[in-house]
Amino acid sequence: MTQFFPLREKPALSAYKKGDVLVLFGELFSRGYANGLVEEAERRGMTVVRATVGRREKDGSLRPLNAEETANIPQPFINVPLEAGFDMEPDSHGQTPNDQLKDIKMSDWDKVELNWKSIDESQSRGTARFKKHTEQFVKELEKHIPAGANVLFAHLMAGGVPRTKILMPLLNRAFKGMGDRHIPTQSLLDSQIGQLCLRNFEEVTANTFRHLIEISAPLRKKLESAGSHVSYTAYGYHGTEVNIKGQYKWQTYTCYFQGWAKMALEKISEEFFKTGVHCCVYNCPEILTNSSSVFQGVEVSLYPLLAAIQKDAGDKKHAEQVLNECQALLKDGVTFSEIIKFTDDYLTNPLTLEFTNYEKWPQHSRQDQMEYMLKSSDHLFELHKDQKHLITAVLSEVVFKSCGYVMLHDSWKPKAPVAWISHDLVARSM
Repeated sequence: MTQFFPLREKPALSAYKKGDVLVLFGELFSRGYANGLVEEAERRGMTVVRATVGRREKDGSLRPLNAEETANIPQPFINVPLEAGFDMEPDSHGQTPNDQLKDIKMSDWDKVELNWKSIDESQSRGTARFKKHTEQFVKELEKHIPAGANVLFAHLMAGGVPRTKILMPLLNRAFKGMGDRHIPTQSLLDSQIGQLCLRNFEEVTANTFRHLIEISAPLRKKLESAGSHVSYTAYGYHGTEVNIKGQYKWQTYTCYFQGWAKMALEKISEEFFKTGVHCCVYNCPEILTNSSSVFQGVEVSLYPLLAAIQKDAGDKKHAEQVLNECQALLKDGVTFSEIIKFTDDYLTNPLTLEFTNYEKWPQHSRQDQMEYMLKSSDHLFELHKDQKHLITAVLSEVVFKSCGYVMLHDSWKPKAPVAWISHDLVARSM
């Protein structure tokens, strides 16, 4: 288990300067954590090198982006498809893991027996493809690094849910299913489909960080020997501290399906940190993103940021602006103190606390705990004038901007290979 290491102080400005380079290893999508890092780098005058995971054709083949797709991407941009994972990778007989899942009916999902020899072959082929593409990417990247520039690699790889029809209804039932529709996450992960998911998650979320650090090692050594500085960051999640009844305490969303892969990512960072590489996995607070919508309830832990902003905001004017924006989205008569009281009660409820155990993380969910979380989430949604415009969107932006500031400046010389950015630091870094 990784030692809990929360960052407390807002980092001072690092030595990154105009002409230094931020390398995005993975594709930048809207409304995600990495946007905050890009904004902070651009504010410092850094050059941002963008990347893509590529696109799949109807026949399943992976390709770079075409002219139309690249038209609005700012330069420099390296058009090498960095898609990771192996769910769409054919074995020597042309069969992919997704092919094995395509005719499975919902009634049979837990009885499926997969051909693991074929999956092993797809995995090794997928890894070889990814490493080859990473080598091409790093070779191309060298052209975009001016003499004397410092370089920060930002690992943006996450996810890895196999792209097959059976998965979405299963995930919906595991993470949103109530009553008879509920599937326990333990049952899902113990099934062969779940085991395939776990393996693909680790390949995408964790192993890609290892490949990046290893494959860029010759470039790193070359830059460092010429006096430049090189660091690596990655995005983690391992619960975070939020304001609960006036104190910052660790809590988590359960069940975090990617948790096992995020722990593997932490171990990789620890391993390279020991060898002198400047690298850190930053465990960031929960936000509402385009990809987290299936995990309803993850956003409940974002509401206590209101209390953190009131208590610890570094910029009072900005804090007032954010709080006014949030208040305008709530129904008339709904107060922040009402919301904070509700989340305090939720986060200190014995049922929630049973699943808030750092040593046991990530825990599997249980039906009564999930239903309590989903009902709490619904209650908070109902306090808004329009459920399409939530205060969690405003608060998410505060989180990713603050995390971007912290990650850029702390990453110059990280104090630990794994660090936590909690709500106190988010508020202080506004």
